[in-house]
Amino acid sequence: MDKLRNYDVSFSGLKNGKHEFKYEIDKEFFQLFDTEQEFTNPRIAVDVLLDKHTTFLEFEIKIHGLVELVCDITNENFDHPIENQIRVLVKFGEEYDDSEEDVITIPSTDHAFNIAQLMYENVMLSIPMKKISPNVSDKDLEILEKFSPKETEEEEEHKGDPRWDALKKLKDKN
Repeated sequence: MDKLRNYDVSFSGLKNGKHEFKYEIDKEFFQLFDTEQEFTNPRIAVDVLLDKHTTFLEFEIKIHGLVELVCDITNENFDHPIENQIRVLVKFGEEYDDSEEDVITIPSTDHAFNIAQLMYENVMLSIPMKKISPNVSDKDLEILEKFSPKETEEEEEHKGDPRWDALKKLKDKN
């Protein structure tokens, strides 16, 4: 957890108003999290805007940069640009609570807020589900689609769960 302290935003000595923080994150940052990454060689800039108020904090976290992905079709590596932003409201309370989507409650005794997890999530949300290299042409995709297995009409009819089909028959009888 000591390494994550580099991403603490200390707000206790700051005046009310807007404050900017900048971070550069790379593979060392992602190694702090014990998860398997879908990308390699991240080169990402993070701009954090803190708007401090008397009773709460507003964070806007913007990321932009490049990650290296593996194409689902050609299995080749390619650089993929990412860009995303999230806004989070931090309010003070008795104990830490992040059960609300855009609101995090921290103990009123805290003097800093760690944004590492928010930065991590922001990047992860920017990674596409389908990873297709820009070198793959529309023609390549058409050829792939042409030779992909197709479902027959008979398979489509029997897609339903037989247990539900039996229940539907019982319902229709009544």
